[in-house]
Amino acid sequence: MNPAEMLRIVDSVHRDKSIDKELVFQAIETALVTAAKKHYGELADVQIMIDRETGVMSGTHDGTVLDPEEISGRIGAQTAKQVIIQKIREAERDQLLGEYGEQVGTLINGVVTRSEGGATIVSLGTLEAILPRSEQIPGESHHPNERVRAIIFEVKPAGSRVKVVLSRTKPVFVQRLFEQEIPEIADGVIMVNAIAREPAHRSKVAVSSSDARVDCVGACVGVRGNRIKNIVDELAGERIDIVRWSDDAETLIRAALQPAEVDQVLLCDMIGRAIVLVREDQLSLAIGRKGQNVRLASKLCGWDIEIMTNEELEEQIDRAVTGFSQIEGMTEELAQKLVEQGYLSYDDLSVIEPDALMEMGSLTEEQVDVITNQAEVLALEAEKAAAVEKVRKKQEDAAEAAQAVKDAKDAATAAASPTPPPAPAATPPGSESGEEPPPSAAT
Repeated sequence: MNPAEMLRIVDSVHRDKSIDKELVFQAIETALVTAAKKHYGELADVQIMIDRETGVMSGTHDGTVLDPEEISGRIGAQTAKQVIIQKIREAERDQLLGEYGEQVGTLINGVVTRSEGGATIVSLGTLEAILPRSEQIPGESHHPNERVRAIIFEVKPAGSRVKVVLSRTKPVFVQRLFEQEIPEIADGVIMVNAIAREPAHRSKVAVSSSDARVDCVGACVGVRGNRIKNIVDELAGERIDIVRWSDDAETLIRAALQPAEVDQVLLCDMIGRAIVLVREDQLSLAIGRKGQNVRLASKLCGWDIEIMTNEELEEQIDRAVTGFSQIEGMTEELAQKLVEQGYLSYDDLSVIEPDALMEMGSLTEEQVDVITNQAEVLALEAEKAAAVEKVRKKQEDAAEAAQAVKDAKDAATAAASPTPPPAPAATPPGSESGEEPPPSAAT
């Protein structure tokens, strides 16, 4: 390999593979050293250098200067070629790792090429990425040549290649769509403070504005909802609630539970719980279908939110005070303090910080251990009782459902049976012969 050819190869690899020239030179030098050691022995001290300007090779073997012709020819050109190819592939992999590794969490556009076992293969131009079934929005499907948007979720080496994993289910995907569709977010006037998401169903997005003249919620919705509609369409019809962010936890929780109307929010800082009181007619709306509304609100606000009515709270408080008072070493006053801090069950009490309980009740460490140990036992018993009750309720529901099916079948059978003909009317005496019936006594 003459110097001119060396420079041509390096320049070609640099342009075709977008690999830095220095990395290519280093790969070739390493390949030549490896090939030389196969010729001289693994213990040989071999050093080979390539002039970056002229492409001339020079080297030494155990301190003896090697002839350039010997380096490029006698030490094993075929071996050197194989190693060079391998090193260039590794350099290309490292280049892609660095390029796409810096883009983790960013929104990209790709073209679907094919599907493999539920996963979708997406071409990004320089490589193919994978969109696993688990990272696709439930219910959606992708077809070859379709353009798809996703975030780069993970980048990792896979042998001599790079594996890029995409995602359309992560909350950050929704954030990137907001940044793309809403200029005020891209400009930094509006900030996305928090996102809670259940893909294909519902998302809650909390936003705020650094400019009092800009309505953050209205800007995200757009005129006649055109901005949010574009995002909803990209998310396959997923419902999006836009919430006005507040540093005040009570205000944020109220907003996060919309459209339900909240009467009162009680914050229990020691255990990170928020008890939200609503009217009876708002209870199901606040909880949401299968608990979705309160679950997403909890994620968005970072509080464990419990929804209940005033009556339910009073019942829980009475039950908690009565139950705690039965624990050895627990006074009614301490039980009341615990309830005021949001501890409403044995399970809550079993995980309380010992120092907090010692301070609240002026107790010793031994007394605290006695109380928490009893709480753990009672919590297990309550859990077992709840499991038994759940099984019993399930059996009752199954029995009621079976009875309803049986009643429906019986009703259907009865409806399908032919109606017997009506019985003939009684014939008055004498009507058989055509004679007139005798007059009644009243005539």
